[in-house]
Amino acid sequence: QVQLVESGGGSVQAGGSLRLACTVSSYILNNYCMAWFRQAPEKEREGVAVIDRSGRTNFADFVKGRFTVSKDNAKNALYLQMNDLKPEDTASYYCAADWRGSCTIDSIFALNYRGKGTLVTISS
Repeated sequence: QVQLVESGGGSVQAGGSLRLACTVSSYILNNYCMAWFRQAPEKEREGVAVIDRSGRTNFADFVKGRFTVSKDNAKNALYLQMNDLKPEDTASYYCAADWRGSCTIDSIFALNYRGKGTLVTISS
């Protein structure tokens, strides 16, 4: 059974930072495509970032230069470091993973395993 558990959400002011974590098994962390996507209220979900098995990353244009993604094998965690946050970054953020298919921003929603999300609220 694949379980992904997000944490680290919260409320910060614009310009601030947050680090989200996705806790997952070591095998999945190192052998699956892993990704973050988000969904704001009454908006469509958006792919945010992916990291493949080799550690290569790709980001949506609207977060490039502000967000980074990394893995911590000692903690079995995938991180999304979010800097220079903006009110439009307010959303629930979800971790996703799969071993099948492509590992690109455009294929994030084809990843079959997802967590329940963590809420990020940015105030102006």
